Amino acid sequence: MPFVQSIDFAQSPRVSEGVPADAFAATLKRTEAALDWLRGRHADGKLPLLRLPAQRDDLDGITQAARKLAAGATDVVLLGTGGSSLGGQTLAQLAGHAVPGVGLLRDPPRIHFMDNLDPESFASLLARLPLATSRFVAISKSGGTGETLMQSAVVLAALRGAGLEKRIGELVLGLSEPVSGGKRNGLRDLLEPFGVPFLEHDTGVGGRFSVLTNVGLLPAAILGLNIGAIRAGAAAALAPVLERKPAAEVPAAVGAALSMALAERGKRTTVLMAYADKLERLTRWYVQLWAESLGKDGKGTTPIGALGPVDQHSQLQLFIAGPRDKMFTVITVDAAGKGPRIEAEFAKLCGEPDFAGKTIGDLVAAQGRATAETLAKNGCPVRTIHLKKVDEASLGELLMHFMLETIIAAHLLGVDAFDQPAVEEGKILAKKYLVGASA
Repeated sequence: MPFVQSIDFAQSPRVSEGVPADAFAATLKRTEAALDWLRGRHADGKLPLLRLPAQRDDLDGITQAARKLAAGATDVVLLGTGGSSLGGQTLAQLAGHAVPGVGLLRDPPRIHFMDNLDPESFASLLARLPLATSRFVAISKSGGTGETLMQSAVVLAALRGAGLEKRIGELVLGLSEPVSGGKRNGLRDLLEPFGVPFLEHDTGVGGRFSVLTNVGLLPAAILGLNIGAIRAGAAAALAPVLERKPAAEVPAAVGAALSMALAERGKRTTVLMAYADKLERLTRWYVQLWAESLGKDGKGTTPIGALGPVDQHSQLQLFIAGPRDKMFTVITVDAAGKGPRIEAEFAKLCGEPDFAGKTIGDLVAAQGRATAETLAKNGCPVRTIHLKKVDEASLGELLMHFMLETIIAAHLLGVDAFDQPAVEEGKILAKKYLVGASA
């Protein structure tokens, strides 16, 4: 199994503010109904997310689309926000995207996720991009996402202004639901008249759960990642559910039960802290997944993403000595012995002779272990997840694990994990103000 989960540092009496054994056992027992529901939805196909790990017949099409986009391209720009972007970003980090010191030095094509709408950023991007060798992918499940529509319209204008209008169908790709029942799809209405081809967004998989669909796998394939291995890793996370393992042997059920049992004891903030640069976007993806799925009817817990070791210097003081309202998940990777090794001469010069012969990975491994233990010694409940390495299979498993954990937690809370009524209300109001501002 690519990762190992432990809740030893999250239980009392070992940890003073951990969850008592009887309370955890009672909550874990309640997850059995959620596991039965998941098995039922896998069997009847009404939750397509659960069929994706085993699906392989779409991978060739995704790979071919990726190769076509990457051929001769210096840059690939992905337009989409929230769930239409964060999953792709998470997988792209495996290939170095947005990794400090690495991302800007990658071989072409350079990949850009324009997931936040900012007038200066987008104008600067289009002004500096070599448009003739750039490709654009516009992603919106509904086809009505305001940010994506605006970005796409501006891209069309920029390409036309550069004399590239006849090539728009070659330079732009859309990804959205097929039109059905007379329902309008603004993205298709905007792009199809220019000959832009479309990939179909799975109608049964919402944006924040779409990382295992073409939404997440297309950027991964553009960067040369093994998308079949990502799906295989996800299958490993789903396997104990389908095999009818008891809840105690289903990591996602254990994680959900721990979170909810601690929430009942005032731990209403959940911190995900990863000790690897290639897992930084995972923490951002997790924040949306958890917040948008569970934050309903006055329920839910607040997710925070953190990155080690850097956030030891910015957040750990608060985590340990601030409000006692948090549970922690610390993700570590086998780092010991990896990376550049410190020469004795320089270790002595900096006043740390014991650094001699140690690697950067040795320090990162020590820090990850120390953070988890320090939090626990100070009474903070900590779950640890350890990966042998960060690769397609391990990340696929981790992504599916957190999606299952979120769905199970939603069942424990009695909320629908798959809607987002408050977000939709905000979108409607924003469009109203936009129209009013231009009137």
